[in-house]
This record gives sequence, C-alpha cells and structure tokens, in this order.
Amino acid sequence: MKIMSWNVQWCCGIDGRVDPARIVSEAKRIADFDVLCVQEVADNFPAPRLAGNDARDQFTELAALLPGYAAFPAVAVDHPAECGKRRRFGNMILSRLPVRQVYRWALPYPADPGKPGMPRIAFEAVVAAPFGDLRVIAHHLEWYSLAQRSAQVEALRGIYADGYAHSSAAEITMNDGGPFQTFVRPRATVICGDFNLEYGSDLHARMGAPFSSGTPALTNPWDRLHPGEPYPATFCLYNRIGDHGELHCDFFFVSPDVMPRVESLHVDQQTQASDHQPIVLTLR
Repeated sequence: MKIMSWNVQWCCGIDGRVDPARIVSEAKRIADFDVLCVQEVADNFPAPRLAGNDARDQFTELAALLPGYAAFPAVAVDHPAECGKRRRFGNMILSRLPVRQVYRWALPYPADPGKPGMPRIAFEAVVAAPFGDLRVIAHHLEWYSLAQRSAQVEALRGIYADGYAHSSAAEITMNDGGPFQTFVRPRATVICGDFNLEYGSDLHARMGAPFSSGTPALTNPWDRLHPGEPYPATFCLYNRIGDHGELHCDFFFVSPDVMPRVESLHVDQQTQASDHQPIVLTLR
C-alpha cells in the first residue's frame, strides 16, 4: 500500500505554470499510489492573489483527473469573491481504496499580532487497507506564526489520542444509519502533510513525544529506516524564499502498530511541478 503526501502549491511548478494535470502525471510517475494527500488546493484564487493562477476549481479538476479514486476535500479558507462566488483553499485526500468515515477538524488559530496567517484544517479518512482499517490524517500547518504552529501540533496529537481512545472503547452505541451512527475506530494511524517545521526541531520532537494518557507515541518512520541519516529536503530545493536554504518540513508519523508494516519512505527530489517535493510511504 502506497500513500503519497504532497504540497502542490496550487499546482504551480518551479517554472511558474499552473497545471493540475501535470501534478497528477508526476504523482503517477513517482508512485502507484493508493492514497494521495495534497495540500494547497485552490478554487477561484486568480493571480495576483496566487501567482500564475486562474479562477479554476482545482478541487473538482483534480478529482476528475483521477477516475477510480474517491475525492474528499477539506476547505480551510472560505471567503467571498468580488464576483459573488466563493474563494476556497485547502487540502484533499483521494483514495482508490474504500473509505469508511471522514472527519474534519479546524486547527487552532490563536491571535498572533503582526504575523500573517490563514485558517488551517486537519482531516481524517478511515481507509480500508489490505491489512485492515487505517486512519489517514492529513493536514497543512501554519508557516509564519510559531504560536499557531505550536498549537496546531498539540491539536494533531490530540486528534490522534482521541481516536485511539475511541478505538480502545470499541463501543457501538447507535447502529441505525443515522447521524449518531457509531463506528469503531482503528488504532492504526498515519499522519502526513506539510508541517512547516524542521526535521529535528523541538516541534518535530514534540510530535513523537510520549502521552501522559498512555496513548502510544508516534514515530517518524525515517528515524527507524535511516537512523542517523539526514532527512531529505522537501521544500526550497529548486527555489529559495528569502534567506532560507533547503527546508525539511514534509513528514509522515505513524502509530506503533503501523511501524512494523513500513517498507520504505521515499522523498522524490526530481519533480519540479511544485515548490515542495512529494513523499511516499509504502506499507506491507
């Protein structure tokens, strides 16, 4: 089973061309993915609001480019446009494996005066993997504000822990097909996305820190697969932002019951279809 996570930067490549079809073509070239988690998907944000972009609905377009995959959007930014339509910006999960439940959470957005920012979202698709149900939690954390990013890391940990507690309860209280329908949550969990924090940073360590509740800690598979090796650059590999050099900010974290199934973690450093590099987790 292959899961790909990629910040596609509104499908804008290093060459400045916005091309959702190129994103899909490159993703397919890199891996025969079962689940694709993409960040920075845009709808009705033409330039100059997003460089090189037009008003196309990329949520709809990416879904159409992947027939055979079920598409689940998670809109974080939603505000009116001058034309009377809406402007939307967020993430997607596309899966060719059956998806059971989908959950969405607005991530914390505390005031941080003087820092630009935007609402952020995390969402979960419970995927029917070949080895059993799997929670796939995708997100995109804040870039500018450390205070917001720190709060969002804590929220991700809480989302994981809450789901684990539900799986431990394993209790069906309603089974009538209505909105109160209860579903047993799996323990197996994968969290992925653009964390906007550096590998080896305090916040990276916090993602893998123990829980006081007894919830099993998360692991970045790279640490187990390639101990002592530098994490590959996933951002600013082909273009630089200000004084930043290459950054290492796109990750997977997995629960202990998933780690034995991890076969490989690959960062593709060839594609230039976005300013971020896609990462692929293969599970056996």
